[in-house]
Amino acid sequence: MASNISRDQRQRMAENYLVIWVDENIDMANEDCQNTMEQLRAVVNQVNMCTTAEQCIQQLTENHEKISFIISSGAVGQHLVPNIHDMAKLNAIFIFCGNKQRHQDEEEILFSMHTVFRIGEVGKIDNNRALYKVDLKLTSDDDPQLRELTDYIRQDVSGTRWYRMGQLLLKIGQFDKAEELYTALLEQTSDNSERAYIHNQLGHVKSHQGQYDEAVSFYKTVVKIKEEDPLKDDLDLSAGYNNIGQLYNNMGDYSKALEFYEKSLKIREKALPPNHPHLATLYNNIGLVSNNMGHYAKALEFYEKALKIDEKTLPPNHPDLAASYNNIGQVYNDMGNYSKALEFYEKDLEISKKALPPNHPDLAISYSNIGQVYKNMGDYSKALEFYEKSLKIKEKALPSNHPSLAISYSNIGQVYKSMGEYSKALEFYEKSHKIAEKTLPPNHPDLATAYSNIGEVYYDMGDYSKALEFYEKDIEITKKALPSNHPDLATSYNNIGQVYNNMDDYSKALEFYEKSLKIREKALPANHPYLAVSHLSFAACYEKMGDYTTALKALKTAYQIQQKVFEEGNPAFASTYSWFGRVYRKQKTLPERHPNQAITYSSIGDVHRLMGDYEKAISFHIKALNIQENVQCNPLQCATTYINLGKTYREMKDYSTALIYYEKGLEIRKNKLPKIHPDLAVVYHNLAQLYLSTGQYRVAMKNVQQAVEIAHEKLPSNHPHVLEYKETFEKIRKKM
Repeated sequence: MASNISRDQRQRMAENYLVIWVDENIDMANEDCQNTMEQLRAVVNQVNMCTTAEQCIQQLTENHEKISFIISSGAVGQHLVPNIHDMAKLNAIFIFCGNKQRHQDEEEILFSMHTVFRIGEVGKIDNNRALYKVDLKLTSDDDPQLRELTDYIRQDVSGTRWYRMGQLLLKIGQFDKAEELYTALLEQTSDNSERAYIHNQLGHVKSHQGQYDEAVSFYKTVVKIKEEDPLKDDLDLSAGYNNIGQLYNNMGDYSKALEFYEKSLKIREKALPPNHPHLATLYNNIGLVSNNMGHYAKALEFYEKALKIDEKTLPPNHPDLAASYNNIGQVYNDMGNYSKALEFYEKDLEISKKALPPNHPDLAISYSNIGQVYKNMGDYSKALEFYEKSLKIKEKALPSNHPSLAISYSNIGQVYKSMGEYSKALEFYEKSHKIAEKTLPPNHPDLATAYSNIGEVYYDMGDYSKALEFYEKDIEITKKALPSNHPDLATSYNNIGQVYNNMDDYSKALEFYEKSLKIREKALPANHPYLAVSHLSFAACYEKMGDYTTALKALKTAYQIQQKVFEEGNPAFASTYSWFGRVYRKQKTLPERHPNQAITYSSIGDVHRLMGDYEKAISFHIKALNIQENVQCNPLQCATTYINLGKTYREMKDYSTALIYYEKGLEIRKNKLPKIHPDLAVVYHNLAQLYLSTGQYRVAMKNVQQAVEIAHEKLPSNHPHVLEYKETFEKIRKKM
């Protein structure tokens, strides 16, 4: 659930203003209320809520030095306006009402104020809906801060007649009301230009509501009207293509998204100067979809084009420049180049701290992204530090049930899961899930993610029945919420396959792995990293089945994909090499040598060990170490390779060398993990087996007792590791 900022998500902040939202029906558990608050806070940093006129007057009195704006419903506004209109710092009152007569007494008061919007003519739009046309006239004021805000609103809510009201409703997140208004307007016009505009706005509404198929339909209608218009504006057509591209990206149909983005780009590159901001926006969009497709070089190419424009056209502390640095950082993070990711994320943070208020949600996202990199590097204390900074901002700036808070809780849960602190992980994942259940529709993809996260914790704990329960809840929602070929559905199938694999139900595991692979082959490019993940899953299953030839074939396919996607030395290779080694050790035959890289090398090495080909196993583990010891990656991966080497030397009966590598692995895990992490139990058990082989039974007993103690504390009683450790304990006890 990593956060990714795009240019269009960043909005300019209006500082030193106070907005007070007064409505007797405010309920922050309600999704409409949450959306309204989120949109208001994206424009103005301080937004206060109250449900009575008295509370509003008290807040205005307490904040008498700030320029204030009131947004009120009709019922409360009727009692409020006469009591506050003459306050010196009160600049505007906005009233949403269905009964014009109730506010005739206040009309003169409202007109006499130095408002940003003044109300012109009010008239009913049609006879079937309680919708009124309100002509809003922008006025000037001598206050320079107010003039700045006026200019901002004039640019953001431009248009003619009642279209301004629709834009304002969109701006503050009132999507249902905006839809009702635009639907009424659509019925009142036959002008193609106006119909195109209204369809476009309805597309925006449906996109915000997550109804992507309907949004695509509206946007395609816009494009059709524009294409058939002999006087068409090519840039309008470009905007239509871009909107459709964004929706296909959200739907996971990346090739379609790219097709429409490229149509849009072709027009803009001809019609606009090379440094135009609209080109930068499109370059960013192509960069995002390329990154989603695993085309990292292409993503960097387009993000860097956007950055080049931003650096030439924007002030050095502009939030959009920060967003460009953030996008590039995200690509490097996905590539596993964590030092470069940190470099760009820190540039983003540096600008954001200067450009935004200290409690702005975008600043929270900057902290969160840095936390994600530290988590990937295995530096969990630093990851928690940045995730908690992010959470602190969100708790101040957002309602207690805001979906963005759910993301923060989920991120912190991931760190605790990686640390083996499963109860803490569940605590934060359940906080995230609680928000998702309250604020999201029952079939929302983010709710599915919340179930999946909880399933992962139970999976790591070895409680496979509970893991399966939550993974099945995830997939039930995902199948309803997303297209049948969406990559997220493939991930859900893969997760269920892993559970069945660990339950030794290999036919079911293969069934779900095949479903996952089938989707990924349709939805993703041939060399996407997720396809490598699918083949690695097959390798794991075939290895456990004892079909080492098929396991090696799957590993080689995964490695060939990784070779095309990642640069030499990427940490992903270390795992694959390690896996190869494990399979070769089990197979006890020597296949033709295959060039590989670190996680890959380490895996290859352990396959060789399991095959009994110890020299080959060692060579691949050393290849893994050459990567892991020379790039900035998670040191815990390096520890795994040391332990794999220790196992290999122990089986070769070279106990002194085995001990050296076990101790190296143990030292890293003791430094990086909590004292009772299950991965520490694995090392203690390996040491116990080594000392059992050398006849040092007292030391062996000490180590196996540590392993059993941790396993009893952190794992279910029927977990395979618990049973294995007890078996070793009995062997040692009988020798003593």
